[in-house]
Amino acid sequence: MKQRLTILGSTGSIGTSTLDVVARHPERYEVFALSAATQVDLMLAQCAQFRPRYAVMASAAHARQLAEKIKQNDLATQVLQAPDALETIASHEQVDAVMAAIVGAAGLAPCMAAARAGKRLLLANKEALVVGGAVFMRAVRDGGATLLPIDSEHSAIFQSLPEDPATWHERVDHVLLTASGGPFRTREPASLRDVTPDEACAHPNFSMGRKISIDSATMMNKALEVIEARWLFDLAPEQIKVVIHPQQIIHSMVQFRDASIIAQLGTPDMRVPIACGLAWPERIASGAPVLDFARLAALTFEQADAARFPGLHLSWQALCAAPGTTAVLNAANEVAVDAFLQRRIRFDQIHALNLATLESVLPSDADTLQSLLALDAQARAVAQQLVLGFN
Repeated sequence: MKQRLTILGSTGSIGTSTLDVVARHPERYEVFALSAATQVDLMLAQCAQFRPRYAVMASAAHARQLAEKIKQNDLATQVLQAPDALETIASHEQVDAVMAAIVGAAGLAPCMAAARAGKRLLLANKEALVVGGAVFMRAVRDGGATLLPIDSEHSAIFQSLPEDPATWHERVDHVLLTASGGPFRTREPASLRDVTPDEACAHPNFSMGRKISIDSATMMNKALEVIEARWLFDLAPEQIKVVIHPQQIIHSMVQFRDASIIAQLGTPDMRVPIACGLAWPERIASGAPVLDFARLAALTFEQADAARFPGLHLSWQALCAAPGTTAVLNAANEVAVDAFLQRRIRFDQIHALNLATLESVLPSDADTLQSLLALDAQARAVAQQLVLGFN
């Protein structure tokens, strides 16, 4: 029987890569529902190719545009647009697996819905854990969901760990997340003041959306991954380390108590962890090229420079602070990145805005989805107000 999929964020880089893998295995997978924010024409093309039962657009205007084009092209896909439409397609009884690839805190509610419904949840939305933390993991446990990481670093750790999670604590000393260092790995920190959005989006290894590209340039993306790893693998903050690996051939590593290290290697192509998540514990062709070790360049490693990447070190501080602090950090960063992309603040002010927001918002006990979303909204409002005070 085919596995029926909902893909949240189907027009983004993870979503399109997922559909690329799915198209290679029509005997295994069937697309049940797709969602997107604004890309109507690309969504239309995906509906024409994969014939989902439902398509969800973020706004009523974009939903109307898509519905008109669906009708003009005589397609049977039903277009949805409602506050709970994403939760509907993520938790639908006919769905087997959900690819959660919506960027930002907006993906938290549908991820929670999929978890509560006991779905096979392929998690590419790291904010679900950064914002949700214990609340999200409780929903996974209570719903009996299967949680599989899709970020290449967390997929690498998952593949390197023993199969029985009950043995992780007694065997694992720490994990090492690798990071490319982004486009400014060798730039003098003082020169980052004048960085433009286009420069910051020029990732050396991956083609990604603008938000995640900025996060990679500031290394805030890696900070969020540290927080995500803490919850995914039930690790103490001090058990998570980061090392710069510019080639990104080693995607991450696990060091065991006997000092041995297991690493997962592969080409820097997101179709590899996506295929792993879709088929686990089986393996299927991803479409990614294989490594040619005879032609492989040297693999190098560096320390993560705190002066160049101060945002990275906020992850450990936030994890050790009051519950809810990681949700405040995530909200502040989303506002800061958007302000930078709109040229309202400088690149080097992203970290300053994150710090100022953390100092201004005192987290309360956020132990439900509603309280987490309220805390997120409060932090965003404070960060937006702080933006006005930056030059």
